[in-house]
Amino acid sequence: CMKGVCHGCVAAAGKRGMRDCPFCRASASGDDAEILAKLQKRADAKDPTALEALGEQYGTGKCGLEKDVPRAIELWSEAAGLGSQNAHFYLGIRYFEGDGVPRDAAKGVYHWEEAAMQGHVLARHNLGNHEHHNGNYERAVRHWLISAKMGEKWSLDAIKDMFVDGIATKQQYASALKGY
Repeated sequence: CMKGVCHGCVAAAGKRGMRDCPFCRASASGDDAEILAKLQKRADAKDPTALEALGEQYGTGKCGLEKDVPRAIELWSEAAGLGSQNAHFYLGIRYFEGDGVPRDAAKGVYHWEEAAMQGHVLARHNLGNHEHHNGNYERAVRHWLISAKMGEKWSLDAIKDMFVDGIATKQQYASALKGY
């Protein structure tokens, strides 16, 4: 069915010995052509998860596809327009680093902000990194506090480092530890 299922559901199904789709119980296919056909069918139906996943296949050259970053950007842009937080995150990385597209940090940060507002932990962490790099330490700590409370260890470590350096307060570090 190619529906997105959370990692917890996949892990729970694996513990029970299920190797089929935890959502619909259809048998999992290992054939690249079959996977691509299912992804394409769902992408044609404008499923943002399928568009994001197909973009990932093009962006990395997986499932027997040639690596085609412009096609991946096109698919991720469509998925982002339909509300995919992962697509926003991937676009943020590509634009921020200039990987396959002209480097545009502002556009990268925009996409990370969109993903972070939808609850994407790594996008929030990357915003903290960006703010820290630009000297906006208070904003960096606020981003990292949010992502640390969502379970991101890198953010917790970043706040700890800022506390050790005397930039973050004891209260901020304690809050991050408690939330983590």
